[in-house]
Amino acid sequence: MDKKGKHTHILVIRLSAMGDVAMTVPVLRTLIEKYPGIQLTVLTKKPFTPIFEGLERVQVKVADVKNRHKGLMGLWRLYKELKPLKFDAVADLHNVLRSRVLKKYFALERIPFAQIDKARKDKKALTRPKNKVFEKLKTTHERYADVFAELGFPIDLATAKSLDRIQLSENVLGFVQQDTKKWVGIAPFAAHEGKMYPLDSTEEVIKQLNNTEKYKILLFGGGAKEEEVLEGLANRYQNVECMAGKLSLSEELQLISNLDVMLSMDSGNAHMAANYGIPVVTIWGVTHPYAGFYPFGQPMENALMADREAYPLIPTSVYGNKVPDGYEKAMSTIKTQEVLDKLMRVLES
Repeated sequence: MDKKGKHTHILVIRLSAMGDVAMTVPVLRTLIEKYPGIQLTVLTKKPFTPIFEGLERVQVKVADVKNRHKGLMGLWRLYKELKPLKFDAVADLHNVLRSRVLKKYFALERIPFAQIDKARKDKKALTRPKNKVFEKLKTTHERYADVFAELGFPIDLATAKSLDRIQLSENVLGFVQQDTKKWVGIAPFAAHEGKMYPLDSTEEVIKQLNNTEKYKILLFGGGAKEEEVLEGLANRYQNVECMAGKLSLSEELQLISNLDVMLSMDSGNAHMAANYGIPVVTIWGVTHPYAGFYPFGQPMENALMADREAYPLIPTSVYGNKVPDGYEKAMSTIKTQEVLDKLMRVLES
């Protein structure tokens, strides 16, 4: 294998949630820029394919983990489909049971296989209620980079470049008319309630932004329930448009790449916007940036966090799925005026 990346084909495994998948982009972009001969194939779920459209020499192989590639036999079938692609190495950025099974299959060919260190012990220490070790951990982006370094391809993430802005298609322009107003993306939902700013507070932010007549507010979300809520918000305010359910992910990325700012929870939309160098203001509840999931390249001052003096157990979990009794309103310590002030500073800078 040429350590300069000449004619080297690497399989990259990342099957998880959208945010985790989106976080690979700055790392992969830096890798292919440094090593011009490298070719990457990303193994991921079909809905996430558009996330990689802006990357040269990166192709996607879809893993159908619920049907064709389910279970041990399904993973063997997947391995047999991957084998003809002739990989020189495998970068496992997921490190779960599925990828560990694939590791055993690739060992049959003695193909180098490096896996991410998820630092479970450190994350447990950061999130446990007693004897909490409140220290900043290595970022997920850095952990991804470590995997490639182990394979002989070190990179410097300080050299990472944002993806280029994407030209809006006619279909997207049909929903979002171009005008002189600045575009504010708002993604108010997250996988767990512990990571969600109260909807009435989000509406107050939207109301205040709407009343300035200076901004077009574009709401992002997914699924019937979220679409219903966001449509209701959009119908109440003149300068607000609901994008949920109207665009494909590829089209959403077009739109996100043209925003002036994105307001997001600790969720996938924050990472997708960051990949395009869009300023991202994030709101944090029972999770915390110290766990390593902060959007790439964003200044820490753009993070608005719940009051740890009032809620000292934060972060209560890495993913926001554990909300201790009494912590249900932790996010209410972040005042709507704080959110507005932060957005205004970003928009006017």
